[in-house]
Amino acid sequence: MLTKRRRDHIAGYLFIAPQLVGSLAFVIGPLVMVVWYSLHEWNVLADTFEFTGAENYRALADDPEIGGVLRATTLFSVGLVVFNLSLALLLAMLLNQKLRGTVVFRTLFFSPVVVSLVAWTIVWGFLLQADGGINGLLDTIGVTGPNWLRGETTAMVSVIVVQVFKNVGLNMVLFLAALQGVPAQLYEAATLDGAGWWTRFGRITMPLISPTVLLTSIITVVGSLQVFAQIAVLTQGGPGTSTTVLVYYLYQQAFQFHHFGYGATLSVLLFVIVLGLTLLQWRMRRRWVLDET
Repeated sequence: MLTKRRRDHIAGYLFIAPQLVGSLAFVIGPLVMVVWYSLHEWNVLADTFEFTGAENYRALADDPEIGGVLRATTLFSVGLVVFNLSLALLLAMLLNQKLRGTVVFRTLFFSPVVVSLVAWTIVWGFLLQADGGINGLLDTIGVTGPNWLRGETTAMVSVIVVQVFKNVGLNMVLFLAALQGVPAQLYEAATLDGAGWWTRFGRITMPLISPTVLLTSIITVVGSLQVFAQIAVLTQGGPGTSTTVLVYYLYQQAFQFHHFGYGATLSVLLFVIVLGLTLLQWRMRRRWVLDET
């Protein structure tokens, strides 16, 4: 006969079983298979699957394109994280004021988050063409705009802006919830002590919302490293390879050039980068996140 303690253990395992099975089937299992594929050369057309050991990793080290790919990935990630978090925090602070119409603006800024990513990107693709809506607006004030998606500098900036506008509403809502949890009495006491706006922001607001800053930074960094649809629809990695980020390069190698083993190797590289940056942010939290010492 089962004891109460054992029944509780069985019940607990049954509750976590769906999540555990899902993690094994859709996270850990695929990750192990990707590492396994990276040690092979899989030619789908010839129906061959040969063990090559570390050959794909040596090819990665010798790949002349990987430097440019990592540079484009870094530019995109840094630009997205900086502009997304800065704009989200600014919007949250503005919408945290007790003014009329703030609910409408909250809905307006958050609505792109729920819009289909591909539809959003296609619309922006039309707007950013040489004869698109953006240049049409510039033309009304006498400014001749470039073909935004065909210049090496403007293409990267355009992709970053499109992604920032798409997801800034999510971080804005998270920041807004954090700001509304800051006690008003702290601001009142600081004002009576003569603290200015910047002092109140640096000594009260940022420390108290620092856990949310950590959360949003991790989410945004990971999301920036996984961008694909925007690149595929807007620039196809061009002009040249100026917007060829790591995920899009992985897609090209695996599904356009049919180098599945090398594509798996790039997947392992992406996993290592994401894991490393996440662990770095998590470790550094003790220095700037409140009550994480």
